[in-house]
Amino acid sequence: MSRYRRYDGGDPLAPPVDIAEALDAIGEDVMAGYSPERAMREFLRRGGQDQAGLDDLARRVAERRRELLQQHNLDGTLNEVRELLDKAVLEERKQLARDAMMDDGDRAFREMRMENLPDSPAAAVTELGDYDWQSSEAREAFEQIKDLLGRELLDQRFAGMKQALENATDEDRQAINEMLSDLNDLLEKHARGADTPEDFAEFMAKHGQHFPEDPQDIDELLDALAQRSAAAQRMLNSMSPEQRAELMQLSAQAFGSPALMDQLARLDQNLMGLRPGEDWGGSEQFGGGEGLGLGDGTGVLQDLADLDSLADQLAQSYGGARLDDIDLDKLAKQLGNEAAVDARTLQELEQALRESGAMERGFDGELRLTPKAMRQLGKALLRDVAEKMSGRQGQRDLRQAGAAGDLSGATRAWEFGDTEPWDLPRTILNGVLRRAGDPEGRLLAIDDVEVAETEARTQAAVALCVDTSFSMAMDGRWVPMKQTALALHTLIGQRFRGDSLELIGFGRHAQSMRIEELTALDARWAKGTNLHHALLLANRHFRKHPNAQPVLLIVTDGEPTSHLESSGEVFFSYPPHPVTIALAVRELDNARRIGAHTTFFRLGDDPGLARFIDSMARRVDGSVVAPEAGDLGAAVVGSYLGSRRGGRPGSGGPGSYGDFFGSRGFWVG
Repeated sequence: MSRYRRYDGGDPLAPPVDIAEALDAIGEDVMAGYSPERAMREFLRRGGQDQAGLDDLARRVAERRRELLQQHNLDGTLNEVRELLDKAVLEERKQLARDAMMDDGDRAFREMRMENLPDSPAAAVTELGDYDWQSSEAREAFEQIKDLLGRELLDQRFAGMKQALENATDEDRQAINEMLSDLNDLLEKHARGADTPEDFAEFMAKHGQHFPEDPQDIDELLDALAQRSAAAQRMLNSMSPEQRAELMQLSAQAFGSPALMDQLARLDQNLMGLRPGEDWGGSEQFGGGEGLGLGDGTGVLQDLADLDSLADQLAQSYGGARLDDIDLDKLAKQLGNEAAVDARTLQELEQALRESGAMERGFDGELRLTPKAMRQLGKALLRDVAEKMSGRQGQRDLRQAGAAGDLSGATRAWEFGDTEPWDLPRTILNGVLRRAGDPEGRLLAIDDVEVAETEARTQAAVALCVDTSFSMAMDGRWVPMKQTALALHTLIGQRFRGDSLELIGFGRHAQSMRIEELTALDARWAKGTNLHHALLLANRHFRKHPNAQPVLLIVTDGEPTSHLESSGEVFFSYPPHPVTIALAVRELDNARRIGAHTTFFRLGDDPGLARFIDSMARRVDGSVVAPEAGDLGAAVVGSYLGSRRGGRPGSGGPGSYGDFFGSRGFWVG
C-alpha cells in the first residue's frame, strides 16, 4: 500500500551540501588542538554562515518549551465545569422564581439547596447528582458536565475523543466501553504472552477507527497508548493537591457512571506494567493564563516530552551520538518544516564529511584529517594569503609562473589568456581518460589542455623554522603559525614541486615534522626557545640539497633560551645564556656560508627581541619582517617567493612582503 504525505524536504533543486566551509572551520580547530571528531562536532553545533547549527535548534526547542509552560495552566477542565455548574444553578433559580404553581415549601427547600452548595465544584456536582431539575436548560447544562468529564477523560488516553464524542448517544458511549473492555483484555493477554497477531488484527478491525496512529502491531499500539497515558499521569502529577482532589471526585460523575473510570484505571495499570520505561512520575510547573482541558493538557505534556527528547538528540552528549538520531518528524511538528530542513542539512553535512575522504581513523582508532582534507585546507589558506598579498601590492594575479621561462616540470590547466606552451603528453592523456567514460566524445576538448609552467630557478631548499614554545600558545600565535606552515607546504606541493621543504618546530628542543604532525601538534607549555637546534636541522637539510638555492625562514616571538649540548642534552636558561646566543649565531653563520637567504619573522613588540633579531639579520645580510599574527602567512609566502627569484626578500623593510608578484606570478589554483 502506498502512502503519501506533504513534501517537507526543502528545495529539491538545491545544490548538494558544500563541505568547504566546514573543512576550513574543522581544520582551524584541529590546528588549535581539537581532535577532528570534536572539531566536526563543534562546527555542526555552531553551524555555518548560512546554516543553522545544533545550538540554534536547541535554543529554539528550549524557547518552545518555555513558551508552553508560560502560556498555559491546568485549570481548563475545572473552569469549564465551574462555568456549566454556574449556568445550571442560575437557570434553576430563574425557573424557581417564575414558577407560580410550585409549592412554597418545595420552592424554599430547592432555593436553600442552590444557596448552600459547597464552594468546591466537585462537591457541588456530587451533591446535585440526585437533584430533580425544574429547568430544562439547567438539566441540560448539568448533563453537559457529565458528558464533558467523560470526553475529557477519554481524550487524555485517546487523542481526538473529545471532539469525536461531542453530542454522543448512549450507543456511542456503549461502543466506547466495549472498546475499552476489549483493549484491556488484549493487553492482559499480551502480558501473559498468550496473544497472537490474529488477536491484534481482530481488535483493529473492530475498533480501528479510534486509533488514528494506525499501529501495525501490538507493540506500536502499546507505544502510542503508553506515551499518552504517561503524559496524562504527568499532567495529574503537575496539578496542585486541591486540583487533583477535585478532579478525582469529579471523575466519578463521568457519563453519569463510575464504569468509565474503572476501565481507564484498568487500562493505566496494564500500560504501566507493559511499558515501565515511560516517564510515569514526572511533572511540570505551568504558570500561564490559558487553561488546558484534560485532553489538551495531555497533548501539551506529550509536546513537552517530545521537546525534551529533541533536546537530548540535539545535545549529542551520549555515547555513539549521530545526527541521524534526530527525529525530523518531531522537529517539524514542534518547530516547523524549516527547522526540520536545517536538521536534515546538518545530517547530510555530517554524512558528507565522513564519506568525503576528509577524515579517517588511524591505527589507534582516532579520527584524523586525511591528506586530501589537508590539501583542501591548504588551498583555502593559500587563497586567503593571495588576497592579502594582492591587496598590499595593489596588483592583480598573474597567470605566468616564472619570469625567466625555464620549465619547472609542473603543469596546470589552460585558461583564457595563457601563452605558455602546451604540455602535449599530459593533454593527450587527459583526452584519453575522458574518452574512456565517453567513447563518442571529442578526441580533444579544451578542458583537456594543460600548459607547462616556467620559473626563474629550477629548485630551492626551504627550511621553515617555527617557534613552538610556551609563549606562542599563550599569546594566540599557535594557529596562525600552523596555518602559515600549511599554506607554504601547499604552495610548494602544488606549484613548485621541484623545491624541497623542511618543517622544523623548535621549543625546548627542535625536531623536523611532517605537515600532518605539525598541524595536529598540541600546544607545548614547556619553556624554551632552541634556535640553535633548529638551525642545526636546517643546515643539515641544505647540505642534503647542494644544488638547490637555500631559503631559511624563521618565525619566532622570543630570544634563544636553550641550546643543544655535545652530549645531546638540552640546556635552558632565562635570561638567555651567552653560550646559547653564541651557538645560535654560529649556526646562523654556517647557513650564510652555505648561501642561504635568511628572513626572520618577528612576532610581538618586545624591544629586546627586536634589537636581537635585527642584529642577527644584519650579521647574515638577511631581512626582518614584523607582521601581525593574521598576516604571518602572507609574509612567509611572500618572502619565499622573493627568495626563489634570487634577490633579497623582504627588502622593503618591516611589513613588506617582497617583490614576489613580478617573479612568481599566479600560484593559487
